[in-house]
Amino acid sequence: MSIALGTERARSKGITSEQRKILIASSLGTVFEWYDFILFGSLAPIIAANFFTAVRPDIAFVFALLAFSAAYAVRPLGAVIFGRIGDMVGRKNTFIATVAVMGTATFLVGVLPTYATWGIAAPILLLCLRFVQGVSLGGESGGAVTYVSEYAPNDQRGFFTSFIQCMAPAGVLLSLIVVIGLRLWLGEAAFAEWGWRLPFLFSLVLLVISVWIRTTLDESPVFKKMKAEGKISKAPLTEAFGSWRNIRTAIAALLVIAATSVISQVGLVYGLLFLSQTLKLPPFTVNVLVGLAIAISLPFYPLVGRLSDRIGRKPLVIFGCLLAAATYFPIVKAITHFANPAYERALATAPVVLVANPKECSIQFNPTGTAKFLSSCDIAKELLARGGINYAQEDAAEGAVAKIKIGNVEIPSFEGRGLPAERLKAQVDALRKSVGEAATKAGYPQQANVDEANLPMVFVLLVVLALYGVIPFAPVSAVLVELFPTRIRYTAMSVPSHLGNGWIGGFMTPASFAIVAASGNIYFGMWYPIFWALLGAAVYFFFVPETRGRDLEDIPS
Repeated sequence: MSIALGTERARSKGITSEQRKILIASSLGTVFEWYDFILFGSLAPIIAANFFTAVRPDIAFVFALLAFSAAYAVRPLGAVIFGRIGDMVGRKNTFIATVAVMGTATFLVGVLPTYATWGIAAPILLLCLRFVQGVSLGGESGGAVTYVSEYAPNDQRGFFTSFIQCMAPAGVLLSLIVVIGLRLWLGEAAFAEWGWRLPFLFSLVLLVISVWIRTTLDESPVFKKMKAEGKISKAPLTEAFGSWRNIRTAIAALLVIAATSVISQVGLVYGLLFLSQTLKLPPFTVNVLVGLAIAISLPFYPLVGRLSDRIGRKPLVIFGCLLAAATYFPIVKAITHFANPAYERALATAPVVLVANPKECSIQFNPTGTAKFLSSCDIAKELLARGGINYAQEDAAEGAVAKIKIGNVEIPSFEGRGLPAERLKAQVDALRKSVGEAATKAGYPQQANVDEANLPMVFVLLVVLALYGVIPFAPVSAVLVELFPTRIRYTAMSVPSHLGNGWIGGFMTPASFAIVAASGNIYFGMWYPIFWALLGAAVYFFFVPETRGRDLEDIPS
């Protein structure tokens, strides 16, 4: 039976009706789950306004982003929980459960009373639902990939699993379409008041469709065979990470998936925020450009997956990582040139310099928005960071008050320690006004001029960034399933996958913008994805074998 099954999978060239059904069911469930998961981030400002109204608006937004990121943090927990169930009970029922849990949690966000109605219970319950979403996603993608890979022919596994890989950007695209469509249909006022609930409520429809489709599927043939032979693991977590060989493989897999994840995140999220927050293009314009770029990238996932079945996973993943690392800086600088040429001219003709004693400058890590930075250097740095102003830093003598130089204009900061709150606020407002006037006079635009921007070239560059994510990300799931044996595959691949995706890839955007805030250079955030891309490429080259064409039943435990 084993030989017959392996031969059938190895020789299959076309996609049978059963395989097509499996791909559609697994892919639709995954795209719906990613839609649910990413929707929260798309609506973070509105979430902040409805659930964190007890604090200042800027701090409320921080809390909303922290609630969004919390789901990334618990994804590995979901991998452990659902991975164990998937290896002991079965693939099919487990990933039916994950999509049901995700859809239910998302629907409940849409009906959850706000802070004005339930007080502190509202944000607490919101955070709980967000945790549930993160745990659910921790079990979903590993389950879908495992299930599909165990139906795929050995020589088409990269092609089959690439459909699951493209569902994350498809989910992002679906959320953008729904949110943009509702904003246009209802208008901003109605959408902000009550219309924001509709995308969450819509998840109930997606939930019903996903569960119905997945209940029509059969269990993976590889798992059924293993169960019939009595080879199911009784302790998949212990087996998966109880030996140094498996731990070493898991660490290597984690670093490879981290590299591919951060490259994917640059194309899906970073470009959007860089254009809207730093270069200040209108949000609607940015959403349309990024959405179209993602849409164009989707068909390339199966193409790259099929290519990996022919030339191998290793060349594509390493090439994609190195290509991104080598070209990120020129691409992001080109985006600035085409999206906001006035800002680029101001950077060249009137550079901003912060002159300060480095001993007075703190690392402004302030996730809750409650920390106080009151030295003259810190006040100036926080003001420049909030304004999205690129600056260099020069050392000043000890005891000197920091000052901001914009072209030929010098604006002194002030010491905030010991000042009463009202006076501190008044002086910060005055300093902000002075810096804003000097920046405007030096040519720094308050908003990007869309008429002056070259939007077609911006779009081309966004497509390039999206395609960069495709090259290493499309075949990486095939790599993961081909590294671990069947009896522990769900657990063994899901845990490193979600550590790399959730903790390193998921925090790519906030980490990149934190680097920008610390350095003052709007481009330095690219060092985060470049570092992980180079590390992932090196680890894959030296420590991970080529796995193309492996029979999943022949991988040793």
